[in-house]
Amino acid sequence: MSIKRAAELVLLFVLLPISLCLNFYVAIKMGLVLIGCIYVALILKKDGLLRVTWSTFNIILDFLKQIIGRFLLIVLVSTLYVHFLYPEKLFIVVVNKPWLWATILIVYTLFSVVPQELIYRTFFFARYEKFFQNKYLFILVSAIIFSLAHLFFLNPLVQLLTFIGGLLFAYTYHNTRSTFLVSLEHAIYGNWLFTVGLGEMLAFPG
Repeated sequence: MSIKRAAELVLLFVLLPISLCLNFYVAIKMGLVLIGCIYVALILKKDGLLRVTWSTFNIILDFLKQIIGRFLLIVLVSTLYVHFLYPEKLFIVVVNKPWLWATILIVYTLFSVVPQELIYRTFFFARYEKFFQNKYLFILVSAIIFSLAHLFFLNPLVQLLTFIGGLLFAYTYHNTRSTFLVSLEHAIYGNWLFTVGLGEMLAFPG
């Protein structure tokens, strides 16, 4: 990996996330994140990676069949977790505030999932994958970097979930090269966490 590309990776995906945990003005933090996002967007545009490429219905259906096992496992584990540890939160938003729940799903998908997949899969793979000869090592590094992006939540469970999610999403993107499909998977898992009652740990109403 070239020195310039290595510096880019460290600045954007290591130092920037860590800086968000430090005690200084929120406005400065937001400015740093904005600069980073603009830089990534410019690179994506320059490399022609911002084009929207839709998958056909059959491709989407086959993809959903492939991930249904993972999703059912997530549903089972997360439901049991909330049921036994935080029973008062189980499906609380869906039952008490269905319109808020629907709004959260839309906002999260459009303004969190899609940008994350553009940055942590589309951009990250395009810029750094070629420097790793072992694809599994690269997927592992990608998952660690994705988990690090959520460090500012200061929540070990969030770190664990985003690491696991990072592994799944990196594996999906490696196999499909589709920002749309990996965003779809990310949205399904993430929206379920809000549905089951784990939204508060991700800074959404719970």
